[in-house]
Amino acid sequence: MKQHNFGAGPCILPQQVLEATSKAVMNFNGLSVLEISHRTKDWESVMDECRSLWKELLNIPDGYQVLFLAGGASTQFMTVPYNLLEKKAAYLDTGVWASKAAKEAVLFGETVIVASSKDKNYSYIPKGWTIPSDADYFHITTNNTIYGTEIREDFDSPVNLVADMSSDIMTRKVDVAKYAMIYGGAQKNVGPAGVTFVIVREDILGKVSRLLPSMVDYRLHIKNDSMYNTPPVISIFVMKEMLKWIKEVGGIEKMEELAKQRAEILYNEIDRNPIFTGTTDHADRSYMNICFVMNEGHKDKEAAFMEFAKSRGMVGLKGHRSVGGFRASCYNALPVESVQELVKCMQEFEKNEK
Repeated sequence: MKQHNFGAGPCILPQQVLEATSKAVMNFNGLSVLEISHRTKDWESVMDECRSLWKELLNIPDGYQVLFLAGGASTQFMTVPYNLLEKKAAYLDTGVWASKAAKEAVLFGETVIVASSKDKNYSYIPKGWTIPSDADYFHITTNNTIYGTEIREDFDSPVNLVADMSSDIMTRKVDVAKYAMIYGGAQKNVGPAGVTFVIVREDILGKVSRLLPSMVDYRLHIKNDSMYNTPPVISIFVMKEMLKWIKEVGGIEKMEELAKQRAEILYNEIDRNPIFTGTTDHADRSYMNICFVMNEGHKDKEAAFMEFAKSRGMVGLKGHRSVGGFRASCYNALPVESVQELVKCMQEFEKNEK
């Protein structure tokens, strides 16, 4: 039975990426990619190609550097204020990860929350807030994997704009020039777990008065081409293959088209089907993480639907404990056909309940 991977991460990967990686594990110019030295020309070419693909696909302007680091986006929660917070930082609180990022910033200086949607369990994106003009930077989390909300616009910010784009990078066109820094874990749309991407405008660095430990100093990683220490080799290789696939199938424009198509198909069914209901404001619905629960009168059928879906090959549908219900993560490599099969499953369950 074919399985349809709706897991929230690590992400589904295209078959050609898995095959290319498998070949490289067995033989990459004579050795396995798992065992080659990262100080060789062979590996440097992988790093160069991966970096070049990032710049090409996102149309990254001059003056920005692309880094590949370890530690996940959670390490960046600390590294960002370490490098950028001198007096004050501003954060938009739209979910657990945004809240955790702000919590780390408090350790380095004054941290203000410009707005929060915690009052309604993060079911919407706050509106009408003001960015403090005296902040060193303003931090946002563009997609909230747990709650299913997403920011799909590039703000004009009076201060340096920093974005955690862990779960929606490479799924829509982004005006990188509006951001001082974009970072995220690769394991949602651009690769496997184990590598973190950082896109940083170089002129914002070196402005804080504190001394920086080597491993959190972006300037040192830039100087060493992301190889100050041994990089997460296999994760970067897979990410490179994933970016090649994105380019081959049509680039960011195609990824955005598919994201909209998947989301429209599933949200239409959620809104039509009397058994299910969405959990977020319509205007802020995520294209990446589509959250829904059983409607009133059907809540006792949640476990039954989960088993029904599993029996038809649906994998990773269980919602986060903070929301409950179901979460269909529709990342770049998820075929539209998988969403169509999930919709059929929902419709079959509805008929059985009548």
